[in-house]
Amino acid sequence: MAYTFLITGGAGMIGSNLVKRLVRDGHRVRVADNLWRGQKHHLEDEQGKPVIDMARDFLNIDLSVADALDPYLSDVDYVYHLADVVAGVGYVFQNEGSVFRQNLLINTNVVNSVRKHPETIKGYIYVGTACSFPAHLQSGVDAAPLREVDQYPASPESAYGWSKLMGEYEAGLMEKETGISVALLSLHNVYGSPCDFDQERAQVIPSLVRKVQRYPEESFVVWGGGAQGRAFVHVDDIVDALILAIDKGLGQGVIQIGPDHCTSIRELAETLVKISNKDIEIEYDLSKPEGDRGRCADYSKAREVLGWKPRKTLDEGLREIYDWVGQQLESPEN
Repeated sequence: MAYTFLITGGAGMIGSNLVKRLVRDGHRVRVADNLWRGQKHHLEDEQGKPVIDMARDFLNIDLSVADALDPYLSDVDYVYHLADVVAGVGYVFQNEGSVFRQNLLINTNVVNSVRKHPETIKGYIYVGTACSFPAHLQSGVDAAPLREVDQYPASPESAYGWSKLMGEYEAGLMEKETGISVALLSLHNVYGSPCDFDQERAQVIPSLVRKVQRYPEESFVVWGGGAQGRAFVHVDDIVDALILAIDKGLGQGVIQIGPDHCTSIRELAETLVKISNKDIEIEYDLSKPEGDRGRCADYSKAREVLGWKPRKTLDEGLREIYDWVGQQLESPEN
């Protein structure tokens, strides 16, 4: 059966890949995105043709404005809420107040618009983050895999993690009060293309890929000592989980999406150097923020409830994004 979906943040990395998957499966998709990080061309196929009717179904709106979504939900079956303010650790920790405030506004406004349609909206899928887990449990590459029950007592390290946790909490309130079924996916460190590799806002993988591609014009500097780690999961695996959430994840509480092992940033940097085949000296800047020391996921709930597990290896995914960023840097537009 074909449905109508609305995806907030649909022109971003995760959103654009999800849009293309849903369109390929025969659904109508409406995208809401203010293009802070997303790009309209992310919604084009390999021939440069938009995969949705941009005049009809692309909404360039500011979700931090109350009721901005109200005119666009009357015929929607499912809402994926992916939009938020996020970037690399430098940006997040230098702008905690604005990140927190904007994400609270975005989340509460989207939920408030969705809860007005309990008779027609069949499901609301909220994308949360592993950054919402308590900071003391994210203690290094050898930290025990996080479990969903570990979220509380809450103590995230960053304002970003707190803001996403509040969005998750409010989604649960809506489910209880309106009967609209909710799926809550807590994502670990997502990477892939298309992505933002901008010097100011890029997250760790696209940032390091840009540096290794541009070396020696740009120094290959790693923030921190390299011992900190992340549980990296490819965007293709994330889209699989988002699709599975429609049929299997609604009403099931928080479900982590990520691998059960943690990769150190040092190992990540060394792998990218090998992929590049360049003679690169890795520099570590101990004055820069590192973020969480390390975390990974006990994804047994995702496996049991959704039938999900990560499929793409980190080496395979890194080679793909290395080639993609290289192509973007060679483009006349860059």
